[in-house]
Amino acid sequence: MSIRVLLREYPQRSIALVTPSHALIFRHSPTTNDAIANGSLISVQSPPPRTSVDGAAAPRCMVEFSDVASVDLSDYRTLSPLPVHGTLGLITINNDVFLCVVTGAVKVASVRPGETVEKIYGVEFHCLNSSDYDNTFSDNLDPYSAGEQDYGSNVSRRDPLLEHPCVELQKLLGNGSFYYSTDFDLTNRLQDRSTDASSFDIDNLDSSFLWNSYMISPLLKFRSRLVKREREALDSSGILTSAIRGFVLTITIPSSSAPLRTTRTGLPSSLTLISRLSCRRAGTRFNSRGIDDDGNVANFVESETIYWSPSVVGQSDPSTNEKPSGICFSYAQIRGSVPVFWEQSAGLLPGQQKISITRSAEGTQPAFDKHFTELEQNYGAVHVVNLLSETKPGEAELTNLYRYGVRHSVLNSRDNKHSHDHELLRETEFDFHAETKGPNGYEAASLIRRLIENSADGFAYYLSEEVEDPVEDSNEKPRHRTVVVLQQEGVFRTNCLDCLDRTNLIQTIISQMAIESFLGHREERAASDFWMRHSSLWADNGDALSRIYAGTGALKSSFTRHGKMSLAGAIADARKSATRLYINNFADKGRQNTIDVLLGRMVGQTPVYLFDPINDYVTAELSKRSSEFQSTQTIRIWAGTFNLNGRTDGIEQDLSSWLCPDLDPSQQNPEIVAVGFQEIVELSPQQIMNSDPTRKQAWERAVRKTLNRHARAAGSENYVLLRSGQLVGAALCIFVKSSVLKNIKNVEGSVKKTGMSGMAGNKGAVAIRMDYANSQICFVTAHLAAGFANYEERNKDYATIHHGLRFQRNRGIDDHDCVIWIGDFNYRIGLGAERVRQLVKAGDLESLYENDQLNLQMVAGLTFPYYSEARITFNPTYKYDLGSDVYDSSEKARIPAWTDRVLRKGTNLRQMNYNCAPLRFSDHRPVYATFQCTVSIIDEARREALSREIYDRRQLEVGGTIASGQNDDTDDEDLLGYDSIEAGLPPASSDKRKWWLDNRQPARSDLKPPQKALIPNPNRPSNPYTPTDEPDWVTVPRMTKLQQQTAKSVAPPPPNPRNSNSNSTNGTRNLPPPFNPMETAVSTLSKNLAQTHLNNNSTASLPLSASDRRLSTSTISSTSKKAPPPVARKPIHLTSSRSSTSSPTLSAVSTFSTSRGPLPSQQKPRPTTADHTGFAPPPRRTTGAGPPLGSIYGRRDIEDRREVSTAPPPPQPRRAQRANLNGQAGNGTDEEGLRPTLPPRRPTDLLGDDNTSIGNWVALKPT
Repeated sequence: MSIRVLLREYPQRSIALVTPSHALIFRHSPTTNDAIANGSLISVQSPPPRTSVDGAAAPRCMVEFSDVASVDLSDYRTLSPLPVHGTLGLITINNDVFLCVVTGAVKVASVRPGETVEKIYGVEFHCLNSSDYDNTFSDNLDPYSAGEQDYGSNVSRRDPLLEHPCVELQKLLGNGSFYYSTDFDLTNRLQDRSTDASSFDIDNLDSSFLWNSYMISPLLKFRSRLVKREREALDSSGILTSAIRGFVLTITIPSSSAPLRTTRTGLPSSLTLISRLSCRRAGTRFNSRGIDDDGNVANFVESETIYWSPSVVGQSDPSTNEKPSGICFSYAQIRGSVPVFWEQSAGLLPGQQKISITRSAEGTQPAFDKHFTELEQNYGAVHVVNLLSETKPGEAELTNLYRYGVRHSVLNSRDNKHSHDHELLRETEFDFHAETKGPNGYEAASLIRRLIENSADGFAYYLSEEVEDPVEDSNEKPRHRTVVVLQQEGVFRTNCLDCLDRTNLIQTIISQMAIESFLGHREERAASDFWMRHSSLWADNGDALSRIYAGTGALKSSFTRHGKMSLAGAIADARKSATRLYINNFADKGRQNTIDVLLGRMVGQTPVYLFDPINDYVTAELSKRSSEFQSTQTIRIWAGTFNLNGRTDGIEQDLSSWLCPDLDPSQQNPEIVAVGFQEIVELSPQQIMNSDPTRKQAWERAVRKTLNRHARAAGSENYVLLRSGQLVGAALCIFVKSSVLKNIKNVEGSVKKTGMSGMAGNKGAVAIRMDYANSQICFVTAHLAAGFANYEERNKDYATIHHGLRFQRNRGIDDHDCVIWIGDFNYRIGLGAERVRQLVKAGDLESLYENDQLNLQMVAGLTFPYYSEARITFNPTYKYDLGSDVYDSSEKARIPAWTDRVLRKGTNLRQMNYNCAPLRFSDHRPVYATFQCTVSIIDEARREALSREIYDRRQLEVGGTIASGQNDDTDDEDLLGYDSIEAGLPPASSDKRKWWLDNRQPARSDLKPPQKALIPNPNRPSNPYTPTDEPDWVTVPRMTKLQQQTAKSVAPPPPNPRNSNSNSTNGTRNLPPPFNPMETAVSTLSKNLAQTHLNNNSTASLPLSASDRRLSTSTISSTSKKAPPPVARKPIHLTSSRSSTSSPTLSAVSTFSTSRGPLPSQQKPRPTTADHTGFAPPPRRTTGAGPPLGSIYGRRDIEDRREVSTAPPPPQPRRAQRANLNGQAGNGTDEEGLRPTLPPRRPTDLLGDDNTSIGNWVALKPT
């Protein structure tokens, strides 16, 4: 698919990757970077700011993926005239963000039909935040000069004014060692990929072989946040590219040279070699040696030989209508540096580079164990082939450390009773130089065959067949599917010092052995022309890997290619050795730095963070509203196990009593049928090393025949084989109704050997997992260790299978919603043979079950933790005489036992039946169980509609603030995606979007009082953080008519004796006096001053109560004739402090002293004027509504300890009356004499009629 690179420079610089249907648009966000760096922009729901090692904030870019029709590209121009094949990702260099695109690629391989591989030979880097580098590549710099030793040589001589900062990366990525595929997952071997060849799931990529993982990871994180529809569109667009480093090549085998005879005359087959170099400890020869603390080794390469052939003669099955369309063989092996801590200096004299060990054997063991534990999980048992010399001191020392590590490995943990079981790591030492010194030369290397042939047979190989299912409708297209016949169960790990020349020659021999084994099982042989092509392919592989690691082609490649060593080959090896000396000493440091930059390992290197505010919001909203598109459905599952004892005479018998038992109609015709077999072949010494699929296929046909016969009788649809797997004697076959195939996806299989150190398949497990709708189901059939007393060994077998059996993406058995184990677990009954027979005859199954080993071990938590088993209601299923219901009557007289079991785990599983069937052709009886399973189903159409609805609504809210937006307002994008700090609160506001102006309406309070007759407490401080005892709400008693009439008869108060133009305050406030036509302001002022002066000489002031201190007034001037409502006093800490300087306001009038009065309990009530308010002040603060104010008004909880001699306290507030502690009204006097009184004011009923005339005051009404 063609991809264009477009650029828009104004108003913001944006780069778009455009396909015919979609566009991926990037825009740098410098303002957001700055905000994150200085800490002013941190989202509550977002992770902390991403920083590099030196503390620099990660560059932040907006990204948008949209349909091309919805994006305005009129302002964009073409940035690169070269065709683009995708992007490798984003990288930061010198604080500039660059987008890397592939501009040159050529097809080099076709693994299977529809699976192609391209080799990269050209890339370009486009800067997202600057136009300085748009045209910096000068004419004399060829960006596609794929010279072997070019990149890294100009690191110290670079001219920053003329040279692009990514020029070294461009040379590295364009040197011909990087490959990618848009058709399939190139980072995983065939066995670890999905059998659905058309599916390419980016989520399954193996990061250890993904060389652009650092650059592509921001885009992968962005992709994971997209809704499903857009994620699939992004995958199909081919914009995202996953690159490996190593070697990939396909050689076409003409039909005349093909080792397998095909039914389609003239159609060629193909031989492909894929070598994947790990990026975890990547580097050049002398800069990357040995192992690191994470268990990663230098020059670790996985090489996979793949042979594909069209349909083969004799492959079709006459009993079915299936048409085979191809067969595929795969065999993987690995190489890697010696897994100990060692280094080597790059000297100028060949052979004099000294090896130094940097850590003791004991200190190396943890990293050694990590390395081989991961290998065992990924590949199974490991056989080490060590080619180091026994005579060279440095190599001999490495061999001794290697030997120590193998001997003390956790994979070889032994106990006294079983010395050979569970040994998963073996070592073969083969001194390559010593063995090939003789007259035969390198041909003597073939002696390695006899040392490893047993393991080679045990490891087997991967084999799959392409099957074309028949269709009833001639207009319908045939359905193709892949059937896995065999799986590889172990791996050879080969090493020499550099893992280049010697290693490549031995790996060529091992690859040939595997192909010969595959052809031998089919009674075929390959011609010499085929082997020449095979050798040439491996020679090219050795040269490519050697150029990556050492700088030149491989030595000994002449022998690998032609099978003999010539004089020209020897001269070429000498020239390569000299070239290596130069490159390793003078160029490798620069090459190493470039590799580290590519992988993001340089100190101070910052990753790029991409954000898409709209899609992030949609994803979060969908997770909250999952109940709107998610439902459940109940399906039926039948699971059964049968130890066949190697018998084949039961294939023609009626299996209905086992597969289709007479059950309740609701349990018949299940959607899924899982059939487990053990000892499907006789476990002879010849058989336990190999898996013969023919016996399994015969039983598959017998089972499907029985199922479909009963399905037709019941008027139900037919069953199809979903997938099967085999481990020598153990086999697992999953059949499903054809109508439920549409609900099943991600079907994977895996096996795990436990017999004979994991080398042989006489014991072990086969597992198949699937996604049924949105629930994950796993089936496991196992054959555990035999022997009455070997229950500990059986526990160990379970642990090995449970921890070691892995599906794709390192998914284990426990990573499923429900798990069903079926098989011959070999747990016995701990009683004597006669006692067991007596209890069986008496039908006392409870006593037998109390002594059952599996029951006891599960209760003790030593095996199958968290699994359940239904109540057993059938007799022991082992061991019977063949053809009868009599338990073992031979001399051994084995104790009857329930060896064949069905266990389950999962909250959505409900077991309905558990029984055995009367099939007598084996010494075991088959066991079956039926289940009801509740699966989760997502309505994708409803989810899609909801997603689109949320997306459109969010897009209206944020406007044009997206990557492709035209707005030059960068402040808004800083706040996108930063939601409210708490549920119910509005999100952050920006210059464009203000929550208090939503829908262009002013803010309205929707706060309601908890009860009627409550109002907000006016005595509460305006600052909500000020400590206070005031309640939130207070009750306000209405004034009676009598009170109102009494208040009206009182004379109005005089004006406040303050200077009206005073601007200073000391915690008091001038209030406008009511208008009195009978008394002028001047006479009122003089009268009030005289009264205040007289009282001040004879009385002491009272201490202020806590509530009084919070009430304050301020000096203002007013011409209004109507007194406003009372105003709250300032908090005590904000009033006048202890100072010798009086307030200007207070200096203008005579004041009274502030000596402390008596305590509240000793004080007499104060004199009051007539009631002019109609209600009392609020009480102490409580959590709810408090009592009326008057009952507790006047309490002084906090004493005023100030001693002010010059400045008086503020005047007391105007209150109608002061109540004493007993609630009695005061008489206006106390022991200290008269108090100054304030004139009354007009009463105001806060809950009265709003239409009452209030003079010149205007009531504010809500709009």
